[in-house]
Amino acid sequence: MAAQSDADKDPQAILSELRVDIDRIDGDLHRLLMERGEIIDRLIAVKARQGGGSAFRPGREAEMMRRLAERHRGLLPLDTVESIWRIIIATFTYVQSNYAVHADISGGDASMRDTERFHFGFTVPYITHNGAAGVIDAVARSSGDLGMVRIDGGVTAGPWWTRLTAAEAPKIIARLPFVERPDHPAGMPVYVLAKPLAEAAARDILLYCLHVERWRDGLPAALSLQGGEIIGNAADDNGLSILVAVPSAVGLSGIESAMTEAGATASRVSEVGSHAARYSFNGQKAG
Repeated sequence: MAAQSDADKDPQAILSELRVDIDRIDGDLHRLLMERGEIIDRLIAVKARQGGGSAFRPGREAEMMRRLAERHRGLLPLDTVESIWRIIIATFTYVQSNYAVHADISGGDASMRDTERFHFGFTVPYITHNGAAGVIDAVARSSGDLGMVRIDGGVTAGPWWTRLTAAEAPKIIARLPFVERPDHPAGMPVYVLAKPLAEAAARDILLYCLHVERWRDGLPAALSLQGGEIIGNAADDNGLSILVAVPSAVGLSGIESAMTEAGATASRVSEVGSHAARYSFNGQKAG
């Protein structure tokens, strides 16, 4: 006998069947999350035998979010799926090694809080500071906390990146959001800071602090030709401090070429972090 189509069934019977399917899927999702927790428990034990190590894997997280965006389809908005996955990742990282997120709210608490909650959920403690300096100091004092600062902090933010130049100082390890789109519900660009990572660091984009005597109008264009960009600039005790981002394939040599072309000379150049390449909604690299 041929299977009865939905059109031939009583609507109430159809609804009952669909709700059974939904309950089954909900149960499967919960069981899979618990199974993921069991795997994390084994991972913690293995790491302990190896002498520990950072729970943060920003490169792996960026790759997971890229794959998520590429395979997503259907009725459920990507915003919802991305938020769920971010909370899963952040919470299981927290289970491996408790941490807090310190955030600079000098540019406003609401947008920063939305960004932190979207990417890290409610389980991870959220601690606010009135300025990037407080965030950096808190991360430096911690055993493994993260910091969040606005990328476009404005002139009043000052050259906060100069506090990242020492070898043991916190470094930029990620740029959020991982998947960029115009209508992102937590789309404010932020840098994530942590104590220096070694094997876990994502190195698609490198960030450098340059100290120069004065501004050169040709420098942005010269860096752009190298695939780089100036993220921020502010006066400091030694003249002008500039935060520059360049692809890893370009590296320091590309910055030096751009400086020469612009007629600029840097008295000091220090790497202050790195992050994974950004991706637009369609899965293409955004730089």
